[in-house]
Amino acid sequence: MADHPLPDSARAAGRRTPPTWAVLLAVCAGQFLVVLDVSVVNVALPSMREDLALSATGLQWVVNAYSIAFAGFMLFGGRAGDLFGRKRMFLVGLAVFTAASLAGGVAQEGWQLLAARAVQGLGAAVLAPSTLTLLTSAVPEGPARARAIGTWSAVGAGGGAAGGLVGGVLTDGLSWRWVLLINVPIGIAVLAAAARWLTESRATTGRRLDLPGAVLVTAGLAVLAYGIAETEARGWDAPGTLVALAVAVLLILGFLLVEARSRAPLMPLKLFRVRSVSAANAVMIISGAAMMGMWFFMTLYAQNVLGYSPLLAGLALIPSSLAVVSGAKLAPVLMRSLGARPVVLLGTAVAAAGFGWQSAMRADGTFLGDILGPGIVMMAGAGLAGTPLASLAVSGADPRDAGLVSGLINTSRTMGGALGLAILSTVAASATAGADAPEALTDGYALAFRTAAVMLAGAFVLGLLWLPRERRSVSTAPTASGPPSTDHTVQEDPPGINPTAARGDTPGAAPLRQEG
Repeated sequence: MADHPLPDSARAAGRRTPPTWAVLLAVCAGQFLVVLDVSVVNVALPSMREDLALSATGLQWVVNAYSIAFAGFMLFGGRAGDLFGRKRMFLVGLAVFTAASLAGGVAQEGWQLLAARAVQGLGAAVLAPSTLTLLTSAVPEGPARARAIGTWSAVGAGGGAAGGLVGGVLTDGLSWRWVLLINVPIGIAVLAAAARWLTESRATTGRRLDLPGAVLVTAGLAVLAYGIAETEARGWDAPGTLVALAVAVLLILGFLLVEARSRAPLMPLKLFRVRSVSAANAVMIISGAAMMGMWFFMTLYAQNVLGYSPLLAGLALIPSSLAVVSGAKLAPVLMRSLGARPVVLLGTAVAAAGFGWQSAMRADGTFLGDILGPGIVMMAGAGLAGTPLASLAVSGADPRDAGLVSGLINTSRTMGGALGLAILSTVAASATAGADAPEALTDGYALAFRTAAVMLAGAFVLGLLWLPRERRSVSTAPTASGPPSTDHTVQEDPPGINPTAARGDTPGAAPLRQEG
């Protein structure tokens, strides 16, 4: 049976198409929840340890159990949405996430909490890829979609940024259990809204899930995330770390071999022939590696060096959180006049400058000069770069693979962040050499920020050389309002890629082509 998009269920049933704001609200709320839970437990860890008698290793796994399951099942979740329905998988993932949050919030033993966090990560991995796909399916390609993706990017970045503040408020005001229990009423409300407002879309019929590929890539990414997590506790040269990383490489190579031979692959390797997809994901991995460490090390610097309480540290980072949201919302405006590639480069350069500024931090630093100023610059750049990267990745893919590509860009950000945090933690630890004096800690954190600035400089060069260029051309195609349009962005596609089929362009719109 030939592959073809299915009609929206709302239209098929003769109902009015839900307003775009309703779709945006539902999917962004889901995205906010799953990103928030990556970091919201950090400030609650001491209370968890005291209440559940967790060891230091157990505390580490409160964070890692979620991150590993989230990263490992992301591609599986993206393809499941393409095959079984994006709305359906959004609802299933959110229901699993909400139920696991309840289980974690009432846990009486350490193992119960760890199991709940792993199941939370699984639900998040099923939910997250569908958020971007449902959004791009509901909003036509163009300025409106760029603004919607900007909001989605801002919400995702804001969720990670808000974790410390939300966790501090709930832990200080109620108890550590509420950093998980707060997800339950919110999750139920979002489930009700999504069931009402979202319309079902499914990319293909007559295809089956590539189970061997799903097993291999999920296992490979999960073992890779585990190996990365082990570097923080055991170091890069520990036997357990090396074995885990080697097994991960073998599993991922096995996945690539299976995909090359499969008639219905989980991830068609031809996707990486689309320049915008491969380049955007490569830049996202490096950017994520640098950005993830910002919140981690800024929180440590505020508490361990400047003496802030967890709540005060969260409050101190609010301006940075607002900066990343502002950058993500400004990006679509700049994309209309400059194009996606220049905005990625601008954002990356601004972020690199901010990280360089932050690396000048002092042990007797001030809020204005050592937290507020560099934090705003770093996160404004992050917001500017994230929106066009996500837009480039999804606009360059076949609509039938939209869920998979969304899962891929999320995986790139998550895995890049995990790898970057492990690298930067090792760099900081090497500089402190076990000392815990404020001066020694500051030197370690500063070196981590300097290393992140170098990473971002590499991402800038990679984007400059690899991201597709855009040029202006004149189109004589009639528009919906009547006269021909005279201002369209055109990119050149690689050989063999049909831009109209790949992107679902509507008649009368100038095709997007990638230029080599």
